[in-house]
Amino acid sequence: MKKLDGWVTTPQGFVTAAVKAGIKASGNLDVTIIKSTVPAATGAVFTTNKLCAAPVLVSRAVARRATASAIAVNAGCANASTGKRGLEDAREMQRLTAAAIGAQPEDIYVCSTGVIGQFMPMAKLAQGLQDVAQQLDNSAAHGEACAKAIQTTDTYLKHVAYETEIDGKKVTVAGIAKGSGMIHPNMATMLTFITTDAAVDSALLKPLVKEIADQSFNMVVVDGDTSTNDSMIVLANGLAGNKKITTREQAGFKEFYAALLAVAQDLAKMIADDGEGATKFLEVNVVGAASFADAKLAAMTIAKSPLVKTAFFGKDPNWGRIACAAGYSGAALDPDKLNLDIGKIRLVENGLNKNVDLKLLAPTMAEHAISMTVDLGVGTSKATVWTCDFSYEYVKINGEYHT
Repeated sequence: MKKLDGWVTTPQGFVTAAVKAGIKASGNLDVTIIKSTVPAATGAVFTTNKLCAAPVLVSRAVARRATASAIAVNAGCANASTGKRGLEDAREMQRLTAAAIGAQPEDIYVCSTGVIGQFMPMAKLAQGLQDVAQQLDNSAAHGEACAKAIQTTDTYLKHVAYETEIDGKKVTVAGIAKGSGMIHPNMATMLTFITTDAAVDSALLKPLVKEIADQSFNMVVVDGDTSTNDSMIVLANGLAGNKKITTREQAGFKEFYAALLAVAQDLAKMIADDGEGATKFLEVNVVGAASFADAKLAAMTIAKSPLVKTAFFGKDPNWGRIACAAGYSGAALDPDKLNLDIGKIRLVENGLNKNVDLKLLAPTMAEHAISMTVDLGVGTSKATVWTCDFSYEYVKINGEYHT
C-alpha cells in the first residue's frame, strides 16, 4: 500500500468542482459536487444527535440504496433547526443537483455545514450548483477546490489517498474531511467524503463503513460536542476493474480494508490536530482494560477533560488530572496496578507517584504531538483516542463564531 498526495478525484471516474456562491460570509468557495461517472456502491453513517440537520434526514434515505451518483455540499449554512422549510430546501438541493448533472434526485447525497438555525439562501445555492455542474472534471486543482469549499473554521485542507493492488489492478482510495470544532462524533465524523475505484458490493460496504468509522472518527474528540450535521459518505464505483469484493474472506478484501481504514484514520487524526485553537495533538492510549468499551470510555474521558487539555496547553505534566479522569470515567481499574506514562517517561507505577523530576518532561511537553498511556491494570483490552489541547484561542474562536 502506498500513500499518495491525492484528492477525491484521484480514483478513476470521479469529478468535482467548487464555486463561490455567496453563502459563506467570507466570500470563499462554498458549494461543491463530487460525482461518480458511473453509479457507485455506497455506504454512509450520520450523526446520532436528535437535533440532526435536514440534509442528514434526506441523505439517510440515499444511504439505504445500493448505489448513489453524487454528493452535493454547501458550507456557510448548516440547514439545521429549520423545520419543514429546511427539509423542503434539502430535498430541493437534491433535485437541483440531479437536474444539473443528469441524475435522479434519490441518488444524490446532500450535506451542509455552518451556522445552525438559519434558512438556506436557495437562490444562491441553486446558481452555485448549476455553476459547479458546468465545471466538473477530475483535475487535482478541482479536487483541492472541493476540499476548500467544505471548510468552516478549519485552518488547513484535510485530504489523503492510498493506492493498493487487488487482482493485479491498481486500486485507489481517497478522502477529504472538514472539522475543527463541535467535534465528538457518535456515529461517524464531521463531514468526510471518501471515493474509491474499487469494485466492492454495497451489501458488504455498508456495515464496513460503520466499522471503519468506529476505528477512526469515533475515536476523535475536540470539545465533547456532537454536531447536528456529522456525515461520513463512501462511494465505490468499481472502475479499477478488480473482481467485485463480496465477502470478507475473498482475496483483495484485506487490502481494500487496510486502505479504507488508513484513509479514515489519517483524516481523523488531522481533525484532532486541527482542533479550534489547538497547539497540541494528543494521543491517549489506554491499555490493560477489562474490555474495548472500557478502554474507549477511559480514553475518551481523559481526552475530553478540560483540565487535561489545558494542562497540555500550559506544558504542565500534571499527571494527576489524567489519572483522575480515568478514575471517574466509569471504566473498571485497579488503583494499585495503575501505570501512567507521558511520552516515554513513566510517572505512576502500581498506583504510586515515581517522583520523577518534572524537568525531564520539559522536552516532551514542548512537542506538538504528545502521547500518553494509561494502564488500568484489569485486563488486556486497549483503545486509542486522538484529541488536542484547549488554548486561549479556542475560547476566542467560539466566542466570536456566530458574529
